[in-house]
Amino acid sequence: MKFENILAEVNGFGRFQIRTMFLLVFARMTLPFHFLLNNLITAIPGHHCDISALDDTHGAFTNVSVAQKLKATIPAREDGHPSSCEMFAEVQYNFLLNFTNVSNSATVPCPNGWVYDKTTFQSTLATEWDLVCDNIRLNKAIVTIFFTGVTLGSVVFGYLSDRFGRKKMLLLSYIVSTTFGFASAYSNHFAAFAVMRFFTGCGLAGISIITIVLCVEWVDIKHRTLMTVLMSLDWSLGVMILPLIGHFVTDWRGLIIATTSPLFVAMICWWWVPESARWLLSNGKVHSAHYYLSMCTKVNHREEFMAKIKPEVLTNVVLVEDENRKYSYVDLVRTPRMRRLTLFTGVVWFGLASSYYGISLNIEGFGVNIHLTQFIYGVIEIPSKLMVLVAVERVGRRFCQSGTLSLTGLCIFINMFIPKEKGEVRTALGALGKMFSEGAFTCVFLFTTELYPTVLRQNGLGYCSFLARTGVAVAPMILLLEEFWVHFPSIIFCVLGFIAGTLAAFLPETRNTRLPETIEDVEQNRYCFNVIEVCAIKKTANGDLF
Repeated sequence: MKFENILAEVNGFGRFQIRTMFLLVFARMTLPFHFLLNNLITAIPGHHCDISALDDTHGAFTNVSVAQKLKATIPAREDGHPSSCEMFAEVQYNFLLNFTNVSNSATVPCPNGWVYDKTTFQSTLATEWDLVCDNIRLNKAIVTIFFTGVTLGSVVFGYLSDRFGRKKMLLLSYIVSTTFGFASAYSNHFAAFAVMRFFTGCGLAGISIITIVLCVEWVDIKHRTLMTVLMSLDWSLGVMILPLIGHFVTDWRGLIIATTSPLFVAMICWWWVPESARWLLSNGKVHSAHYYLSMCTKVNHREEFMAKIKPEVLTNVVLVEDENRKYSYVDLVRTPRMRRLTLFTGVVWFGLASSYYGISLNIEGFGVNIHLTQFIYGVIEIPSKLMVLVAVERVGRRFCQSGTLSLTGLCIFINMFIPKEKGEVRTALGALGKMFSEGAFTCVFLFTTELYPTVLRQNGLGYCSFLARTGVAVAPMILLLEEFWVHFPSIIFCVLGFIAGTLAAFLPETRNTRLPETIEDVEQNRYCFNVIEVCAIKKTANGDLF
């Protein structure tokens, strides 16, 4: 008897599995909140030098408007608005009579700080610590610091959850994210805020990779795709809710508190979240696995089945190579087929993240405010996930993964030849590319969890997530190559998409197959199909490299 046989008996997609998915919704919705929060808290509103402390020795400013004062003290840009980073060294009183703001007078950096436009945002990081002009790099650095934390957290929580279990590490990720999330909201110094955001990213990475694996390991073969797509919808929902929160909460501190608060509900829900019975069996913890399987049968009204199964019987359900062995990232490259799997999936995740970020930056604005734009981006994701739901069952995981990646690269390639004057066409093509790349992300989580064995699944997903975040960090540096040739970045993103798509086509197909439990399952290429319940050794003659 295999674990899939037990899931079939206890109902592999019943009330227990659906309840588990909903118990994780509040935690998973904080992921798009915080990953996209940087667009709001690092926004730079319109600003100009503060002239309130200007010494008006001649009393010329007594009866003049604010616009006239700005004309006399701050040079105008080409668009007619006041300069953001400099002002006249001396007041140009002649401009009070002549509104033509053209002067060769010397300018100096803003000596008394800045005045910010508070129409959209009451406060942001830029307004809090004056991260504009010469300090603008610090404002942009917050995004890199946050995702560096996500990168580290993917590696750490990937290892810890395979070592100590999914549920315990999920609680730890909740605590880390909540603690440092609220600490960042109350930070009074930029350096302290940067450190808090780094560790917030670490905790959120744990939530990201643990929740998806935990749910997939409780679902039967037939419903794995549906479960993965349903779980990905909470990301789209979060993308659509975030601009609504941002519309009403315009202070950056309040915005961080509002987007972190759902984790308190998540910690309450954690008490009812089950440990992965599959992981427990793979680590020789048969009594704990029996407990959670019994809980599953009770919720799904299949109590009569587990009444016949004793804990000792579960010992043979999953073949344990060595229950005392502790797995680590080294095991990802210790054996030949695992090395190939690790190499190929790593390139796929890196190429996917890089091209996704590249196509996102190539999408022209919709001509609306930032909150509505964010909402539209969330709506765009829904069709891509419905597309994946159908495609992975019709054409299989690897061809769906390969196809969406290749089509993403194709959209970037075609966009290179469309003139910038045709903004609507470029926007439509960019949105289409974003749909394909979002579909690729939805597919890659399902595909990766099915490829790695249970004993290394979190390590494998953590490693892949690490390379994905590295790709996100590298993408901005690739964009700097635009200075040498305008199409250079697009070509690189396009090539990365095609390479990732090509390698994805050589990964083993996992549609209608049971999840591998041990490294030996991967090395022997042992699959057990849902329709024909027999195990077979797939030979390399079928075209696979595994």
